[in-house]
This record gives sequence, C-alpha cells and structure tokens, in this order.
Amino acid sequence: MADYDNFRGLCGEWGQLEDRRDFWGANHNSSESVVGEGLSKTHMAGQIEASGQNELSKQTAVDVQAQGALAPRGSGGVPAENWWEDINVYDFELPRRLIAQEPMPNREDARLMVVRRRRGTIAHHRVRDLPKILRPGDCLVFNDSKVIPARLVGFRTATGGRWQGLFLREEPGGFWRVLGKTRGKLRYGETLTLLDLEGREDVRLSVGVRDVDGTWIVRPESNEPVEKILERVGRVPIPPYIRDGQMIESDRERYQTVYARRPGSVAAPTAGLHFTHRLLAELRETGIELCWVTLHIGLGTFKPIESQHISQHKMHAEWGEIDEVTVEKILACRQRGGRVVAVGSTSLRILETAAREGELKPFRGETNLFIRPPFEFKIADGLFTNFHLPRSTLLVLVYTFGGFELMRRAYQEAIREEYRFYSYGDAMLIL
Repeated sequence: MADYDNFRGLCGEWGQLEDRRDFWGANHNSSESVVGEGLSKTHMAGQIEASGQNELSKQTAVDVQAQGALAPRGSGGVPAENWWEDINVYDFELPRRLIAQEPMPNREDARLMVVRRRRGTIAHHRVRDLPKILRPGDCLVFNDSKVIPARLVGFRTATGGRWQGLFLREEPGGFWRVLGKTRGKLRYGETLTLLDLEGREDVRLSVGVRDVDGTWIVRPESNEPVEKILERVGRVPIPPYIRDGQMIESDRERYQTVYARRPGSVAAPTAGLHFTHRLLAELRETGIELCWVTLHIGLGTFKPIESQHISQHKMHAEWGEIDEVTVEKILACRQRGGRVVAVGSTSLRILETAAREGELKPFRGETNLFIRPPFEFKIADGLFTNFHLPRSTLLVLVYTFGGFELMRRAYQEAIREEYRFYSYGDAMLIL
C-alpha cells in the first residue's frame, strides 16, 4: 500500500526510530551515552526565564541570530549562521535500556526533571510533586483527545499475502483513510480481509485510490459505525520501540490518559499519561486551574524530518479545537499573573495556533504548525513533556521552547541520571 517509509513515519513516534538504521551507532556501547556530537555551545535563551513569555521568545529570536556565528559550522549545505536549521544538531544517541517498555505501576511516580530557564537550573522530582512546584493561579492545559484502536492486521483476500495498516480517520461517504504495507502493489478494487483480536476473519476493505501523501482511501464492506468495527479488529497503536509494537491487554488502559474523552488520535498525547485522578484533584485543591483543548494526533506530529534544512519540512494537518470557555480561563490566568503551562507538545501547538494573529481566540479546524527557531511564543509560559526521539519535530519544538543549550544539557543529564525515555518514560517540566 503506502511505501514502507511513509508507513513507518505515521505509526506514532515509531517511524523516526526505525528510519535510523544506525541509530545505536556501529560501535555504540550500551553502557555509554553520547549526546549531540558537535552541538552548539551558545545559549538560545537557555539562561533566561520569561517574566512575560513574549519577552522570552523575542529574546530567543535575537539570540539565535546574534550568536549563530559561534555555533557549529553548517553541514549539508546549511550556512553556519543558520546552524539551528541543520537537522544534525537535533541528534543524540541513547542506551537501549533507557527506552521504557512499560509505564510506572502508579502513573504519578514517574520521575520529573524541572528545568528553569531564567536560572539555567535542572532539578529532579517526581510527577506527584507537581502541586508543590506550580503556584496557585497557574493554569495547566491538557489535550483530551482519545487514542483509538487504530492498528489493523489482515491479508489480501485474493492472494493471502499479509497486510497491516493504520486507520487515520473516517472520510465523507463512509470511506476510511488508512496507511498500510504489504508485499507487491495493491490494485484498485481488490479487497483486504481484516482479522479480529482472536485472529478470526472479520470485515473486508475494498481498496480505492492512493493519495499523493501515500495514504489510501478504502471502504469497509459493512454499514456498522467505524467505532464498532475498530472495537473488534483494532489494536492499540503501540510504537515499535515498546515490545516491538506488540500490544498487551493493559495497554488499552495505560496507553490512554485518564481524562481522554474525544476519540481521534492514532498515538497517545504521552505527557498526559503521567496524571491520575488523585493528582488532578490535588492540583485543583492547590488552586491550579485545569483547562482542556483537543488535538487529534496523526501524521503531522510524528512524520520524520527527512530534509537537511528543518524549515523545508512540511507538517501534515491535524484537527484541533479550543472552545470559548478554555480561552476565557487562560486569559483570566494571564491577567492575574499566573503561568499557562501546556501539558504536551500537542497542547502547545494548538494553543499557539489559536493565537497566531496575536490574541488567543476560540479555534476549530486543522493546524499544520511546525514550531522551530526562531518561533515567538504568545501564550505558553511553561511546557510539561516527555523525552523525545532525536531528529524529530517534537525535539525541535522542545529545543525552541526551552533554549538550545539548556535543553542539550538537560538531555545529557537525563541520560546520565538514567531517566526513562519516550512514550512510557519520565517527564520534563520547562518553566
């Protein structure tokens, strides 16, 4: 179906790990951690914290331009003065043992690295300490998108050849948009037979046309709602660096935030996996406002950066929404001097999308916002996030928000202190 690279690029953070066949390095010793060979020694705002977020982001842009000459020489045709454009500076290596294979038994027991930009400091806590780290009057913004059982397994009905894919979304007229892989070329009009969780034959998909982005339009030979079909045949889309992508029954609950309510994501907003009902209640009792936005995670968040210049990377659109109630809460928070802390990169992206014209307003629609230097943040004062894959749009976002040198140092320390990485791993709070 779609070529293998496109398929890998869509399956959660999977593609970016699989695309790097030399990710561990030919001579890499798993007991060592080598980070960011040739990374910049300059500060892209790493030593300052916003007294107002606009002040910080404007300073970031100035620092990037003024200090570019001190940064590593450009490579792959990237001019030295635009060093932050080079994808190679967002690279690092990691011991395999630090890739979390299971979540913590109690979500809020995960470790939490707290990075303060103005002081340039790094401290070590637990997620359960968050009510003591934040201040009354602050506002946490969560993405309430729910992961759907999007991974599909089946075979080509005519030949019996194996097929596997990922459900992306329902299209008008009962069609599905999917990404998939199989040996050989699919033909218009042939069918795919999906297998249920017990390996039994279930619904068939009639193959339609292939789109320019590598996705396919198919139609299920059933009038059932898509939710009912996926409940029978869909698997939790676990990334391949977790148990080689093999779902276990507990993933249905653990690879989902406790507050998820709007189905639509093909990967979890993983920063939110650390929160429990108990912790959310304590945060409220402490005087911290909780707000909800939606961004359905799809191809845009996890498509690998394949270009040498990061500005040439094109984000695919993802659907999101911020309603008027959330806008009012966030504006009230800022007016009283509180900090707006995005829980996860997806919350941050939808917030900044809704404020692109300078003022936060209700938003409903698609966004393809790629946050990269020298982006000027208008809303978010803090970011709660996991530790991300190298050479990814997520890591570029984190380095842009936190400051290049400080984030480089934070990732070095996370490896040295043996933090757990990626979807089921530990967390970082940037203030």
